[in-house]
Formats: sequence, C-alpha cells, structure tokens
Amino acid sequence: MPRPVLDEAHVHPAIREKISKLHTDIVHEVQAAVAKHPVVVVGMAQNPAPKRARKALDGAGVAFHYLEYGSYFNTWRRRNALKMWTGWPTFPMVFVKGVLVGGASDVQALLASGELKKMLA
Repeated sequence: MPRPVLDEAHVHPAIREKISKLHTDIVHEVQAAVAKHPVVVVGMAQNPAPKRARKALDGAGVAFHYLEYGSYFNTWRRRNALKMWTGWPTFPMVFVKGVLVGGASDVQALLASGELKKMLA
C-alpha cells in the first residue's frame, strides 16, 4: 500500500508553489549524489546512527559518498524536505544503486545477509 500523500486538490492554490519549491536545493543535491554514486549515506552531525552506518560500510569495504546536513541544533527545516521526499523519518538515509534501503540497522542487516553486496554486483 503506498504511503499517503496529500492530494494536490486538497492544497490551496495560493500555497502550492511554495510547497513545491520548499528546500528543493537539498533534495536535488541528494538526488544528484544518488545518481552519481553507488552508495550514498545522508546524515547529520552529533547523531550516532549515521556514524554506525558509515562504520559498518567501512568495515565491509563498501565505498560510499557521505552528505551531512547540520546537527540537532540547526538545519532541521532543510532536512525535513528530505524526510518528506523519501518518507523516511530518521537519519541516516542510505541509498544503494538509487534505492533507499533505510538507516543504520537496515544497512547492518543487508550487510549481514549479503544482500547489499548482491545489490552492488
């Protein structure tokens, strides 16, 4: 079942453009990185989960591109655009071959099962 997204008919015309352009720069930056690199980790400073994901990938010898956006104390509004775009509520956001695979524990599970290596083959 697809996740619910508010239908455009239920957004007042006066704010549609504002919504459609809100922090699109950060979304485009991540989309460009995902298109260019096989593995992308999107994180934030002071959050241990992105560090766990990066450590797991490093330990498995998987090269990745890392993007960091602010910390708990700033940039949360811009990061919200990424959450709305992906539907993923937390950081990190890990992409493999253009597919959002989840966060740190999801990456660890994919590495343990061997599926991440299969995705990269």
